[in-house]
Amino acid sequence: MSTTLLQWALVLASSITLFFVSPLARTAAEFFRGARNERAPNTVFLTSSLVISWLFAKSITNAANLGQRFGLVGGVAYAGYYLSFLVAGFVIVSMRNKGGYRSIHHFLESKFGASAVVVFTVLIMIRLYNEIWSNTIVIGSYFGPQGSTDYYMAILVFTALTLAYTLKGGMSSSIMTDVIQLSLFVALLTVILGFILPHYGGSLTPFVSSGRWELNQGGDLLLVALVQCFSYPFHDPVLTDRGFISDTRTTLRAYLWAGAIGSACIIFFSFVGIFAKLNALTGEAPVAVAQYVGVPMLLMMNLIMVTSASATLDSAMASFSKLISIDLSRAAEPSVRRGRWAMVVLAVLGTIPVFFDPAILSATTISGTLVLGLAPVFLCWNVRVPRLTFHLSVVGGLLLGGFLTFFPLPESWRLGGGAYGSLLSVNLITTAYCFLVFAGSALLFQPKTHD
Repeated sequence: MSTTLLQWALVLASSITLFFVSPLARTAAEFFRGARNERAPNTVFLTSSLVISWLFAKSITNAANLGQRFGLVGGVAYAGYYLSFLVAGFVIVSMRNKGGYRSIHHFLESKFGASAVVVFTVLIMIRLYNEIWSNTIVIGSYFGPQGSTDYYMAILVFTALTLAYTLKGGMSSSIMTDVIQLSLFVALLTVILGFILPHYGGSLTPFVSSGRWELNQGGDLLLVALVQCFSYPFHDPVLTDRGFISDTRTTLRAYLWAGAIGSACIIFFSFVGIFAKLNALTGEAPVAVAQYVGVPMLLMMNLIMVTSASATLDSAMASFSKLISIDLSRAAEPSVRRGRWAMVVLAVLGTIPVFFDPAILSATTISGTLVLGLAPVFLCWNVRVPRLTFHLSVVGGLLLGGFLTFFPLPESWRLGGGAYGSLLSVNLITTAYCFLVFAGSALLFQPKTHD
């Protein structure tokens, strides 16, 4: 049997298995909140769902590519984004305990009004839209060169199969399959490390000592991640929706565990890229290493990408469905049928960009820059400010961050000579603007009421 046929067998077998193990959601609580027998997800289920939903196929590919480029520094830099779990966990639990808010949209509408909800909704729709194409193109790359028939066919079939089992159970399907997918991910990562570590006698020294901890050797990207982690989680409904479905004690515990487990997985997967660096392999690190080691490694790498991508897609579809059917709906009872149609729409629209050869890393770094204005809004959620402050911070930050991203900064403004020096400068300038605007509003324009 050819390698391609084996890869197809893995995709079909894993997706069909997930379809049959997914529960059929009949009620809104099951479909939109992942409840089973009227019980909310426990710590294990919630932690598993959080972790695997953020171990995107694009994320582990980025981690490997950064390991190939910068050594361990690259892996740690990308793992910096996983501090988002800690930030989101503490903020959401505080909002629930002290503010009584039931969702992010509930908070925004209560404090900043309907116009803030509209702006925020546009931001998270773009985020969910990006999650589809940025993960499926990784799957396609294992079946053929970008733009080939096999490449596109793999993307279309994989997206359709993932959509099928997500339509069946909604959030219940997502959370149930996440436990399976995380277990499989950890097992596959262990096997993959078992392939590459013996090349160095099982020693971690070549991997740990790879790279240089300097600003122009990946240190600038680490600082970008540390800046963005205070705003990045709040424009991801896949992450924030899970903060409102279990009790607050379970929620905080799950977010803390998810941050530790997720960052560890990212760092260990960057070893794949470090292996490529040590052996002077070129091209996408996961594919290059898989081809270098042999067919078994290629199949393992293919399966771990399928596992992580399907977990991200089903979570994105479930969140989009909730957004349309609950957060933006005025209906007394959320419609499961409407939620299922919303998933279909996202799957179709989110697949269109794959035909325009987009770059996957830009889905993280650029989008993270455009939402820096969310940081003061959520970190200072209980500070009294006028409603206009949301727009000054979020829309102003988006415009400033976008302008500085797409129009090069003067060389004198760049921090260091690294590849991400300009991005770091843009993030620091935009973040400073957003917090200054928020602080100025709090000091100068005290609202009479806090509604």
